[in-house]
Amino acid sequence: MNRNILFSIALLLTLALSTVFSGVSNAASNQLLIEVEIPRMNVAEYHRPYVAIWLEDSNRKATQIALWYDLDMKDNEGAKWLKDIRQWWRRIGRKAEQPFDGLTSATKGAGKHTISVDLNAKELKALAAGDYQLRIEASREVGGKEVVNIPLTWPIKASDYPLKASGNSELGDVLIQVN
Repeated sequence: MNRNILFSIALLLTLALSTVFSGVSNAASNQLLIEVEIPRMNVAEYHRPYVAIWLEDSNRKATQIALWYDLDMKDNEGAKWLKDIRQWWRRIGRKAEQPFDGLTSATKGAGKHTISVDLNAKELKALAAGDYQLRIEASREVGGKEVVNIPLTWPIKASDYPLKASGNSELGDVLIQVN
């Protein structure tokens, strides 16, 4: 009898631990990783680009993912130049409340930068199933502008990833993965 009780306890513990660890595994796979490369440029006057990243459905309804701009300028002067990220400004920026809390960070220098997006975030969980474009727009003072569009299907399925795209000037390689 004691042996049966011990076996039952061991079995229950095993099931409980596997449930806990599978929950951790599932939680970890609810991250969309977006790696954006800012290319190194050989120019006389270099300014880090302002970058906006958002999802857009087939009706052009936009959901903001990230925004990189000069947060450290005196009197929030950096926000004045957000309108230079033109497509983002028309879709989201001019109607949005500023500051863009929780979405913003400082501009990034040359190199690869990764954003981790929580797929359980309220705004993303509310998205309808369908075809979307992940849009990444960069604009640089005394430089150019560029938009990279990456089609994807919502909800996210890990088997559809990784996705890759490349910019031509202001943006380099873009890699999207599910973690």
